Amino acid sequence: MSVLTRGGTRAQVAAVGLLFFAGGLAMGAWTSRIPAIKHALALSDLQLSIGLLAMAAGGMAGMQATGPLIDRLGSHRLMIPSALALGPALLAPSLAGGLPMLVVTLFAFGGCYGVLNVSMNANAVAVEALRGRPLLSKMHAVFSVGGFLGAGTGGVLAAAGVPVTTTFLTAGSVVTAVAALTARSALRTPPAPRQQGGPAPRGVLLLGVLAFWCLVGEGAATDWSSVYLHDTLGSGPGLAAAGYAAFAVAMTAGRLAGDRLAVRLGPVRLVTACALLAATGLGTALLAGHPAAAVAGFALFGAGLSCTVPQVFSAAGHRDPAYAGRALARVVSIGYLGFLAGPVIIGALAEVTGLAVALAVPVAGTLVVALAAPALKR
Repeated sequence: MSVLTRGGTRAQVAAVGLLFFAGGLAMGAWTSRIPAIKHALALSDLQLSIGLLAMAAGGMAGMQATGPLIDRLGSHRLMIPSALALGPALLAPSLAGGLPMLVVTLFAFGGCYGVLNVSMNANAVAVEALRGRPLLSKMHAVFSVGGFLGAGTGGVLAAAGVPVTTTFLTAGSVVTAVAALTARSALRTPPAPRQQGGPAPRGVLLLGVLAFWCLVGEGAATDWSSVYLHDTLGSGPGLAAAGYAAFAVAMTAGRLAGDRLAVRLGPVRLVTACALLAATGLGTALLAGHPAAAVAGFALFGAGLSCTVPQVFSAAGHRDPAYAGRALARVVSIGYLGFLAGPVIIGALAEVTGLAVALAVPVAGTLVVALAAPALKR
């Protein structure tokens, strides 16, 4: 890989950052119009769950297939095509005439997103290595900004009665345009050297466990924070929504500062401190059992989780840079499983113990992350 000029490096940072933004925009737009898709196709909760499961399965399949291809071809050869395909793939579910076609289109959408997720993280790790400074935390903050914009715009269009197809066509066109704009400036990464028997990056499984528990926490806050405030603590709809809003804003702010903190503290101390902050914040709020404490607790939980996943992904990509794709595919897939399974586990446990007790699961998970943070050493 050739040495890059400072201007070239800036262009490649901008390129991969725009793709993180595009990925967040697509996912935010999709989530904002799920109720409209359900209503348009007259789906039951179970039928909608089947569609969402197909999307998750597509995402897992895309992630698993991407790792070896990144190492064989270079991350840019998957990152740009998957970003270009993500726009049309977002539009397709709005054209489905029934559940079978919705399942097919959501599997394709999840697959495109899964490929983009792993490949853009791998490309960002390569840019990070060339710069000699942390970058992943800022990239994940940009993803969150894209998600806010996609969800906010989708919500406004929904309130105005704009059809789902128009919403997805608009967001998908932006995603495709961004992908086309970045095609020339994105970092070209070289293929990995051929190796008998394939690579075996050390410590990847443990990093996957860290990602799993981090994303259990993110999934718990996404799916259960508002429910906890409304149903368990008796808050009104506005205050209940403030729980997730506080979590999301604090997470984005923490990620914007995360790269500087990583330079100052190092990844092990940063992740240890962040995990302890997350566990203390949410754990104390659950013990207090008051709406104001819960909002503050979810804010601290978001701030604590903000730097953990970027540092875990960065560590995975740097384990063996020649085979970053395979390592990242494993870690991202295990983490994604936590995001999907965590809220389900918490919901099942809440049926038996109550939601306040069930939310102790992500608290315990962040303590596991704090204890296992030395796995981030390179």
